[in-house]
Amino acid sequence: QVQLVESGGGSVQAGGSLRLSCTASGHAYSSNCMGWFRQAPGKEREGVVVIDTGDGTTYYADSVKGRFTISADNAKNTAYLQMNSLKPEDTAMYHCAAGRPRYSGRWYCPSSLQAADFSSWGQGTQVTVSS
Repeated sequence: QVQLVESGGGSVQAGGSLRLSCTASGHAYSSNCMGWFRQAPGKEREGVVVIDTGDGTTYYADSVKGRFTISADNAKNTAYLQMNSLKPEDTAMYHCAAGRPRYSGRWYCPSSLQAADFSSWGQGTQVTVSS
């Protein structure tokens, strides 16, 4: 089981930036699929982005493409989410998640941004964007 701890949330005005961090422990981090999900009050959890920490492949939700960037520092067992040009609709609790890659001729992380593909979750960090 992977333990995940997020940090970096906060309150910003629209157009501002934040960087979230997710530090993993308790597992071979470099073999994981790492993802960020978010959930706003009264709304369903939404997949934001996934990164394969082995080869750096990324998948983004359309709503954040061009504004958010995920990266991974395997030496620090940490994934980062750089969020630029923030909008009020980005306001949510952001959760980091880790899952095992799948194998179909090669190892890969699923691109569907589905929470069911991830078995370990952090407690979350709040992001609030004001207009």
